Amino acid sequence: MGKGAERVLMKGNEALAEAAIQAGCRHFFGYPITPQTELSAYMSRQMPKVGGIYLQAESEIAAINMVLGAASAGLRVMTSSSSPGISLKTEGISYLAGSDLPCLIVDIMRAGPGLGGIQPAQGDYNQVTKAPGHGDFHILVFAPSSVQEMVDLVFLAFDRAEEYRVPAMILGDGLLGQMMEPLVFPERKEEGRKKPWATTGHQNSRPKNIVNSLYLKANLLEEKNRERQQRYEKIIENEQRSEEYLTEDAEIVVVAYGASARIARSAVNSAREKGIKAGLFRPITLWPYPKKALGALGEKVKQFLCVEMSMGQMVDDVKLSTSCKVPVAFFGRCGGIIPTPQEVLAEIEKLAGR
Repeated sequence: MGKGAERVLMKGNEALAEAAIQAGCRHFFGYPITPQTELSAYMSRQMPKVGGIYLQAESEIAAINMVLGAASAGLRVMTSSSSPGISLKTEGISYLAGSDLPCLIVDIMRAGPGLGGIQPAQGDYNQVTKAPGHGDFHILVFAPSSVQEMVDLVFLAFDRAEEYRVPAMILGDGLLGQMMEPLVFPERKEEGRKKPWATTGHQNSRPKNIVNSLYLKANLLEEKNRERQQRYEKIIENEQRSEEYLTEDAEIVVVAYGASARIARSAVNSAREKGIKAGLFRPITLWPYPKKALGALGEKVKQFLCVEMSMGQMVDDVKLSTSCKVPVAFFGRCGGIIPTPQEVLAEIEKLAGR
C-alpha cells in the first residue's frame, strides 16, 4: 500500500490492518467475528508477505493470551474482535495490564447485549473505559471518527502503549469498519524504543526478566498497583485528546464520539443554518476522558446534548467533567439503528425552545 502523499481508497477494517503493519506490527492473533472479520482476513494475506505471523486462534481467549506471550518478548503485537469477543478477552486484558505489557486491541463494536446483532453500535463504552477486566487498571482507549483517523491513531496507540507500558485500544464500530474512504498513510520513522523489561535472550549480560501478574504477598501487590496508578496519572495529564467544532459562541454543545460525531456534526451545521448557536465536542480519547477541555467548555455553554449509539453510557462522564454545572440531555439509538442528522437536529431544536 502507498505511503506518504499517496491517497488510497480502503475499507476501515483493512486500513486498520495496513496501518498496523506499517507501524511495525508483525504478530497478529485473532478470531473471526462480524463486523471486523475483514481486518483478520487482510492480516492473513499480508502478514506472510512482510515476514510477519498471522494466527487464527481457536478462540478469543486463546488469542488474547497469545498476545500476552508475544508482548512479553517485547514484540509489537495486536488482536482484533467485536463486542462479544472483547468480553471473552477481558481476563487476558487484565493479565496484560497486570504484567505491564503494551499491545494494541481493536474493538469494532456491534449491537448487544448478548449476541445482539451485527449492525453498528456503541454499547461497549462502559466496558472498555470502566471495566476492561478485573482489578485496578486502565487501558488507553482511542475513538476515531473516520478511516483516516483510524490509521493515524493506530500509529499513536502503539507508541503510547509502549511508552507507558499499558494495553491500548482502538474503539470503532461496524459503520467505521465497513465504510470506505480515501486516506493517506503517514510516513513512518522507526523509533526503536528499547524494552529492557522484555523476556529476550541476554547471554548473561543482565539479570533475567520475569513477566508476571501474580503477587502472593499483599504488600508487593499494593506497591505494584500504586506504581501503576502513578503512570495512569501521567497519562491523564498528558494524553487527553478532543476536537471542538463551532464552540466559540455555542450555547448548545453536542457531545459525541466516533461515528455518532459525524452525524452530530451535520446536525450542528443544520442548526447553525436555522440560527441556533450549536457546536460539537468530540472526545478522541475515551480513557483518559478529555475532562479538562470539556470542563472549560462547561463554564460558558448553556446545555449539552450527548448523542450515542447506546442507551447513554457516556452521559455520566459528561456530567462529571463539567461538575454537573450544566444540564446534560441525551439522545441515542441502539440495537444497531444509526441516528440520523434530522433526529439529532430535532433534539437540538427542542433544547433551543424551537
